[in-house]
Amino acid sequence: MEETISSAAGTTAAAQIPKQRGELLLDCAVRYAEERHWDVFAGAWLEVEEGGERCSCGDASCAAPGAHPNGPDWATQATGSAVAARRLWSKMPKASILLPTGRTFDAIDVPETAGFLALARMERMELTLGPVTCTPDRRMMFFVLPGAGAKVPDLVRKLGWAPAALDLVVRGEGDYVAAPPTRVGDSGAVQWARRPTPANRWLPDAEELISPLAYACGQEARNSRP
Repeated sequence: MEETISSAAGTTAAAQIPKQRGELLLDCAVRYAEERHWDVFAGAWLEVEEGGERCSCGDASCAAPGAHPNGPDWATQATGSAVAARRLWSKMPKASILLPTGRTFDAIDVPETAGFLALARMERMELTLGPVTCTPDRRMMFFVLPGAGAKVPDLVRKLGWAPAALDLVVRGEGDYVAAPPTRVGDSGAVQWARRPTPANRWLPDAEELISPLAYACGQEARNSRP
């Protein structure tokens, strides 16, 4: 059974990640603000130096090189204006694209393996999905309606799981996610597993997705036990 699940998840992963084009950060940031009405803000970026790349923050031990806010006041810098976004990235064309959560969407953050297993189940259940990203550190972010953070722990308990036992985190108010095609260190770029389209403009509620996500994270927890 575990081999079947692993194989299915791997097949889904290969099939569902679309090829990413060489899109400019500026164009993407403007499109997110203009077409999706998402707030965006410019984060750190990667600087080329002899022998490799470093984060623009200058910290050699940076935990998220090229993909974090530039200061503690980042929440006030976020804008939903396409004109302001174009101005920002015209000045800083290499800046990462960061999206504050808890405003127009929250993000349910799960391990990649669990995320693709959940996606396969969601497709069979014919659930309506919002955009979904894959990050270079092998995480997946499922975009849902704001307010998920207050609901998810109780929803998980009702399904018979202890929230602390699952590697499932809600990114809500006061947090952010990196948007494609932001690069993170030398690990690669954030990609869309499910791109934003007119068909997924209306986001699902966390309650609609939590069952397959919790199940997949439960499988992940079992498989990781020694």
